[in-house]
Amino acid sequence: MGDSEQQYTEIAIVDERTLRDRIYTVRGVKVMLDFELAEIYGYETKNINRQVKNNADRFKGEQFMFQLTDEEVNDLSRCKISP
Repeated sequence: MGDSEQQYTEIAIVDERTLRDRIYTVRGVKVMLDFELAEIYGYETKNINRQVKNNADRFKGEQFMFQLTDEEVNDLSRCKISP
């Protein structure tokens, strides 16, 4: 596979605390955000989302994925900048 065809760069080494810090509770469900999963696995966010879309049968139901509302995005943003 040529360099231009490579889908990922490298897998990030993530310690347990860093991983725990990337788990949020939204609508009573523990979730990770797409861009943070992409970072961990060394993919671009659009590629993670494309894989989910192409394998939708594996990700049925809101327990696997859902779109955040603007309010939820704002709430998470505040959580990330709070000490």
